[in-house]
Formats: sequence, structure tokens, C-alpha cells
Amino acid sequence: METYTHKALQQYPRIERHLLCSQIQASMNIIQRLTIVGWKRYHKKTTLQDLDVEVEVLRKWLTKSLRLEYINPHKYATWMNHVNEVGRMVGGWLRSAG
Repeated sequence: METYTHKALQQYPRIERHLLCSQIQASMNIIQRLTIVGWKRYHKKTTLQDLDVEVEVLRKWLTKSLRLEYINPHKYATWMNHVNEVGRMVGGWLRSAG
């Protein structure tokens, strides 16, 4: 998902690179960080809940990108498949931890 995100963000308009693109990149960085923190912590539930929330925030940024027509529906569907797969992994992890 990280590679796809990086390539997709390069195709955004220049004016959005410091606004929407930076928000998407920040969300991706938070997801990566929370994944590592959740993996290392003994009590994982709150970290995994934060991770689940951040995946949902990323979904909303991508939906906004589609509405503003910065990405086409095909790219949106492909990107959301990646995000949904991560969401399913987080959901499974939450069920096994709690």
C-alpha cells in the first residue's frame, strides 16, 4: 500500500501536494507507527483502536480525493482495496487481542 500511495500522490496537482497529499502521507506514517507500537506492546487494545481509527481517517482522505477528482474511480477502487485489506488485518488483530 505504501508504494501505491507514493506513486499515486505524485500525480496529484501541485497545489494539493502541501495540503491533501501531506495529510494522506501523515496518515500513512501514523498507521505504520501504530502498527509497530501495537506489535511491540503487551497491552495492545488501545493502540489497535487508534490504528483502526487512523485507517478510517485514511479512507475519508481518499474519498475526498475522489470527490475533488484528483484520482479516477479505477485508482480509487485499487487504493481502497489496499486500505480495506489493512482494515481487515487490523480488525482481526483487534478480535484476537480483545
